Amino acid sequence: MSLIVPDFDESVVVRSADAEVIGRAPTTIRLLADSSSTGGALSTQRVGLTNGADGAKPHHHSRSAELFYVLDGTAQLLSGEKLVTAERGDLVIVPPGVAHAFAAAPGEDADILIVITPGVERFEYFRHLERIAYGKVPPESLLEVQELYDTYFLDSEAWIEARNR
Repeated sequence: MSLIVPDFDESVVVRSADAEVIGRAPTTIRLLADSSSTGGALSTQRVGLTNGADGAKPHHHSRSAELFYVLDGTAQLLSGEKLVTAERGDLVIVPPGVAHAFAAAPGEDADILIVITPGVERFEYFRHLERIAYGKVPPESLLEVQELYDTYFLDSEAWIEARNR
């Protein structure tokens, strides 16, 4: 077991109006705090998904756990091969190395606070996703930066089956 000792000496305060927003409905990502602002303790973002929209495809992090707190609505989450339906106020934590994905439940909206700990610089990752969405870089370019963002994509039959119902 390792202990992460964050290295920052001032409180981190992010005002909603100042947070960078990536994307637009049906998927928006509000960038709240990156690893560099928390001394490596965590990185966090708020993801809004409307009408059953997909969040992240199946992947795992080799060094970080990921916490999902449903602020509102209903989300579907993959944790390993287990599908979890989480509603307002529910918390799901996925350990390092475990495959996971998330989306709004079919026909539902979801507002999710996501925390990755220890932190990984994630803001540029989300900007990269936005460039893919707008056709500025090809989707395959994510494969080149998996190690940089500790995000390793994989296939999951359980997730495909759940999302194709």
